[in-house]
Amino acid sequence: MNILLTGGTGLIGSEFIRQFSDKHSFTVISRDIAKAKDKLGDSVDVIENIASIKTFENFDAVINLAGEPIADKRWTDTQKKRICDSRWDITAELVSKINSCETPPSVFLSGSAIGYYGSQGDRLVTEETSPRDEFTHDLCAKWEAIAQGADQTKTRVVTLRTGVVLTEKGGALGKMALPFKLGAGGTLGTGTQYLAWIHLRDMVRAISFLLEDSACTGAFNLTAPEPVTNKVFSKTLAKAMGRPCLFNLPSFVMKIAMGESSKMILEGQRVIPQKLTAAGFKFELPSVEEALNEIYSD
Repeated sequence: MNILLTGGTGLIGSEFIRQFSDKHSFTVISRDIAKAKDKLGDSVDVIENIASIKTFENFDAVINLAGEPIADKRWTDTQKKRICDSRWDITAELVSKINSCETPPSVFLSGSAIGYYGSQGDRLVTEETSPRDEFTHDLCAKWEAIAQGADQTKTRVVTLRTGVVLTEKGGALGKMALPFKLGAGGTLGTGTQYLAWIHLRDMVRAISFLLEDSACTGAFNLTAPEPVTNKVFSKTLAKAMGRPCLFNLPSFVMKIAMGESSKMILEGQRVIPQKLTAAGFKFELPSVEEALNEIYSD
C-alpha cells in the first residue's frame, strides 16, 4: 500500500514504518522535515503539512496517529485545549481531503484511546461499554466522531482505542520503570486500579491487521487481553528488572504532582480487545509477564 501517515516520528508510527517499510511505501507529515528524514530514513517521503498535498487519490490508506502527549504536562485549561486541538484539527483536515476525492483512500485508521470510556473501576470494559462523561471521554468521543465523518461508502474507517504501550524505546514504561531502577519502586495509590496495556510489537501488528482486514470497521480496543492491577504490574515489572518492589506512592502525592491527569493512573480501566480477538487477531505477547520479560530480557 501507499500510506499517508501522521505522527510518523512518534513511538508507534516510527515502529510501524520500521517493521513494514519493506511491504508498504510511506509519506509522513512532519513540521521538521530534516529531523524526520534523519529518524525514518530516505525511503520515506516527508512533507511539511497536509495542505501541500494536492489530492489523496494516490494513497491507498491514511493512518492518523498525531497528537500532543496527553500525560506529559498538568491539565491546565491551556494544555487541555492543546491536547484536543492537536487531535481534532488534523483529523478534520484529513477527513476533508479524503471526502474531496472521487477515488479516496480505501481505508482510514485514526487514533483514539481507552480514555474514551472514562474511569470504570474493576468493571470489564469492551467496545460496547457505556462511557463515563469526563475529559478523556469528551476528547476521544469528538476525535472519533470527526474521523467517522469520512464518507464510509468509499472509505472504511477504524478508530484505534489504544491502551498504555509498553516498549524499551520510551513512552509510559520509561517513566514507570525509573523508580525501580533507583531501587524505590512500588505500587501507586491503592494498587487495585487496572492497567490496560499492549506491547509495542503487538500494537503495530494490530494496526497492520486492521489495515488489511476489510471486514473490520468502527472502534477497536488496542490492548492486550490480560489487563492487570497496578499491584500486579508493579511486582511483575520489579521481577523483570531484578529490582525490589517495596514502596507505595499514596494517591494524594500523585494528585499534588500531576493534578487532574493523575486520574488516568489512580483510577484505571480494565479494558479487553473483544472485537480484535473476535476478528482473529493473535497476540504474540498476551500476558504482562511475557511482555516485560521480553523488554528486560537483556
